[in-house]
Amino acid sequence: MSVQQMAGVDGGELEVWIDQDLCTGDGICAQYAPEVFELDIDGLAYVKSADDELLQDKGATTPVPLPLLTDVIDSAKECPGDCIHVRRVSDKAEVYGPDAE
Repeated sequence: MSVQQMAGVDGGELEVWIDQDLCTGDGICAQYAPEVFELDIDGLAYVKSADDELLQDKGATTPVPLPLLTDVIDSAKECPGDCIHVRRVSDKAEVYGPDAE
C-alpha cells in the first residue's frame, strides 16, 4: 500500500495546520516531524513553511511533504491536545485529525 493510499488521498496534495487554542505544548509533533512543526517561545506548536519559517498566523497551513506524511499523521494521532489537522488541499476535507470522518 502506498503512502498516498494509506492517507486516502490518491496522490492529492495535503496541508497541515494547528489549532493553537487546543495546543497543550507537549511538543510531540516537533519530535515526530521537526521539519514541519516547531514550538515557539509561547510554548505552543506552529507549522513551518517550506523554507523553515515559523507560521504564526491563526489557521496558517503548510504543505505536507510526501516523505514526511507518516510522521505528520503520527503527530496528529498522538497529539494530546487533538489540535493537528491534516486536510486535502483540493477540497479542504480533513483526512487526519479531530474533524476527520
